[in-house]
Amino acid sequence: MIRFTLTRLALLILGLFLASVLIFLTLHVLPGDVAQLIAGTNATAEQIARIRDQLGLTRPLPLQYLDWIGGALRGDLGTSLVTGSSVSDELRQKAQVTLPLGLLSLLIAVVIALPLGVVAAVQRHRAGGAVLSIGAQAVAAVPVVWAGMMLVIVFAVTLGWLPAQGFPRSGWTDPGLALRALILPALTIGVVEGALLMRFVRSATLQALDQDYVTAAAAKGLTRTRALVRHGLPNVGLSIISVLGLQIAAIIVGAVVIEQLFSLPGIGRMLVADVQARDIPKVQGELLALTAFVLIVGFAVDLVHRLIDPRQREAS
Repeated sequence: MIRFTLTRLALLILGLFLASVLIFLTLHVLPGDVAQLIAGTNATAEQIARIRDQLGLTRPLPLQYLDWIGGALRGDLGTSLVTGSSVSDELRQKAQVTLPLGLLSLLIAVVIALPLGVVAAVQRHRAGGAVLSIGAQAVAAVPVVWAGMMLVIVFAVTLGWLPAQGFPRSGWTDPGLALRALILPALTIGVVEGALLMRFVRSATLQALDQDYVTAAAAKGLTRTRALVRHGLPNVGLSIISVLGLQIAAIIVGAVVIEQLFSLPGIGRMLVADVQARDIPKVQGELLALTAFVLIVGFAVDLVHRLIDPRQREAS
C-alpha cells in the first residue's frame, strides 16, 4: 500500500507540474498585449513599455514561470490586474459557492444513478428496464444549458417554487436561503450527470449478476435480486468509486456553464469574466486551482478504492 501511495503521489506531482507549465505557456502565447489592454488605446509606447516592465513581462518566460509557481507553492497565486486583489483570496470567496454546488450536484447524481441503474439492470428483460435505459440515454444527450432552462421554466416560472437566478448577497449567513438558490443549478448538473452515471451503474450491476457468487447464492435459496443486494452491490459500489474522479471533473466543467446561466458568483463565472478581461495572472491561478482540485480528488479516489477493495489490498 505504501508503494502504491508513493507511486500515485509521484504521478500527482508530475501531473500538477505538467499542467502548470501548459497553463502558463498557453496563456503567454495568446495574441494580444496585456500591457496595452491595461494602458488603454490612447497610451503611448513609453507608457506601455513601463507597464510591461512593472508586470515583469520583459523578463524571460522561465523566470516568470518560476516566480509564479514559487508563489503558488506558498499559497500566493498572484494579484489580479483588473481589481488589484489577491487571486487566492478571491478563489476562497468564490469557492463558497462552487464547492457546495459541486457537492450537491454529485449527491443528486449518485441518488439518481444508484437505484435506477440497479433497477434497470435487474429488469433488463422487462418494459420498465428498457424505459429506464432509453430515458437515461435521452437525458444524458441533453445539453446542460437546455436542461437548466427547462427546469427554470417548470420550477421557477410556472410553479414559483425556486429562484431562477442569483445568490444571496449575505452568502451562507442564511443557510436556507443560500441552499435554496443552489437547488436548481445543482439539479441541472445532477440530473444530466446522474443519467450518465446510471448507465455505468447498470453495466456494473449486469456484470455482478453474472458472477458465480451471485449464482451460488441464488442456488442456495435466495432470489436473484436478494443475492445481488447482499453480495453484488458492494462490488457495484466499488465500481462507482472508481469513476467518481471523472464524475467530479465533469461536474466542475458543468459548473462553469451553469454558474453563467444561473448568475451564481462562483469560480466558473469568475473564470469566464477574467478570460474576457485578459486578466492573465487571475486566469492562471483559477485554472491551476481547478486542475489541482481535480487531480487531488482523483488521487484520493484511487487511495480510497485501494483501501476498501480487498482484492487490490491483497495484490499490493
